[in-house]
Amino acid sequence: MRLSRPAALLAFALAACSTGDEPAEERLVAPILTSAEAHDDFTWARPTEARVTHVSLDLGLDFEAEQVGGTATLDIEAADDAREIVLDSNGLEVSAVTNGDGEPLSFELGENPDGSEKGEPFTISFAEDNGTVTAPEQIVITYKSAPGAEALQWLDPEQTAGKEHPFLFSQGQAILNRSWIPTQDSPGIRQSWDARIAAPTALGVVMSGIRRGDPANGPDGTKVYTFEMEHSVPPYLIAIAAGDIAFAQLGPRTGVWAEPSVLEAAKKELGDTEAMIDAAEELYGDYRWGRYDMIVLPASFPYGGMENPVMTFLTPTFIAGDRSNTGLVAHELAHSWSGNLVTYASWRDGWLNEGVTSYIESRISEKVFGKLRAEQEYALSYAALAKMVEEMGEGNPVTAMRTPPGTSPFDTAGEAIYDKGTVFLRTVESTVGREKFDAWLRSWFDRHAFQPATSEMFLADMRENLLEGDEELEDKLMLDEWVYGTGLPSNALKPDPEAFAAVDAAVDAYAESRDLTVIEAEWPEWSAAEQRRFLERLPEELSANELAALDQTLGLSQTGNTEVQFLWLDAALRNRYQPVVPQAEEFLTRVGRNKFVSPLFATLMAQDKWGQAIAKALYARTRGGYHSMTRGNVDKIVGRTE
Repeated sequence: MRLSRPAALLAFALAACSTGDEPAEERLVAPILTSAEAHDDFTWARPTEARVTHVSLDLGLDFEAEQVGGTATLDIEAADDAREIVLDSNGLEVSAVTNGDGEPLSFELGENPDGSEKGEPFTISFAEDNGTVTAPEQIVITYKSAPGAEALQWLDPEQTAGKEHPFLFSQGQAILNRSWIPTQDSPGIRQSWDARIAAPTALGVVMSGIRRGDPANGPDGTKVYTFEMEHSVPPYLIAIAAGDIAFAQLGPRTGVWAEPSVLEAAKKELGDTEAMIDAAEELYGDYRWGRYDMIVLPASFPYGGMENPVMTFLTPTFIAGDRSNTGLVAHELAHSWSGNLVTYASWRDGWLNEGVTSYIESRISEKVFGKLRAEQEYALSYAALAKMVEEMGEGNPVTAMRTPPGTSPFDTAGEAIYDKGTVFLRTVESTVGREKFDAWLRSWFDRHAFQPATSEMFLADMRENLLEGDEELEDKLMLDEWVYGTGLPSNALKPDPEAFAAVDAAVDAYAESRDLTVIEAEWPEWSAAEQRRFLERLPEELSANELAALDQTLGLSQTGNTEVQFLWLDAALRNRYQPVVPQAEEFLTRVGRNKFVSPLFATLMAQDKWGQAIAKALYARTRGGYHSMTRGNVDKIVGRTE
């Protein structure tokens, strides 16, 4: 249905969930928010004039050229006086634009005035007939992805676990999808989508939508896969992966894809996934996306996980053999409510996705794994936040949950988005009571399902439906200070000191005596969180003999937990411990997760000539295997210039 009046652009129709092969009965048209807080600085789009409501992709994967190409058909809605629609592009190669009837439309790929990651405006003019401009209901764009598109990583066979077939995966967040999909690439312009993907026969394809039917034989030795996402989603959540992948069922609505050699370990590690969904539903209402599948990607994937709907993308570094790192899975699952169901309209409100999600992650973990694990994870989160504020300074704008004007939201400290949001919501919960807070948060998701939101809306809803005019409670919660202020507010709920009491006593004793006798017996019995706590609180300066003793006594070089291994490597490298260098080089060659890669290169670069020589030589060898996001970060760290 095409709406012509500007006010109609704000309409919202809710479609029924569809998880089978049948098409959706009705497509979503999510609202466009027009408040100042909803403004997105990182899009060229003018959605109140003309906006995209649905994207249909018909693409082929060209592994030799490392490009995708084909057509994108956009359903659009426009105001009566609209003469054009503006999309986002970052290097797209566009060969033709027509309306739905095949009639050519004029278009212009503009310039990026400041050379930023925002890319360039892609303006399509509507046809004019005798002075009357009529907006088409559909626009068809024939194109190829940008050469070296930042959203796409093409892996040679040797970069995969199987070593036989190439691999492709996308990473759209934050504003990278405009390098392979011509649309309005803004979280506040939600769109439904479908896709038809032709890939080499030897490869499987998954996307962040429900697969419709079995793959069909295509031309030139390809197979064609069809996908649909009937719900409107922010464009950064359109994702694809293709490679030598196999599937294992986990539960009635859950499963995992991975390379065959990784699949069994991934299946075992993800055995609690169905229980996590049950826990989340008990707290926050129905899981509204049908299936919850995951894919474990090759190690160059730059994040721990990416919450792409119905197909979470995961790093293999979470596989520890004991499910100790599956808080990552709880986090990505939690996005099915906070982030995917209700999404920030502007990147300045990053905490609305990640902070709320981190809080829900903790609640899921408590239900599935017990209160102690949840309390320990909260203590780690609180400690990370406090450390960041101390290092950055209480008044630093990067410590604010909602990024203030004059600061890029992509420069905001991760702890301000994830951990501060978690501590904020734990503080509110403890003040108003868990039962009351749970009911309110669940109702927030219900009221704003499949819609964009802002901090302003979140706080207004909280005041109306949770505080209900209680001025004393308002003063106690300090809501505006949390969301708009910097630093750590004075009413922050501190973690339970008992959560890590034994570990903290042990690390204090070690710092005093450097004696590992007691810790040697306790270490194998500690949880991964307890081991992380110990390593995070080690003295900054350690001698070579002390590091050797730590490694030999605790078996740090042999750990299968990547989180623990990273902390060991960081402690050793900051103390210029030469014996660990080969292990660090192997780690940084194998692992592409930015959470580990960037800090280790930063630690090396901080060690003057010794570390800088290692870092620059190693990066010259490993750079090509990292995702563009990781490369961009490490380029700055090592001072690389193109």
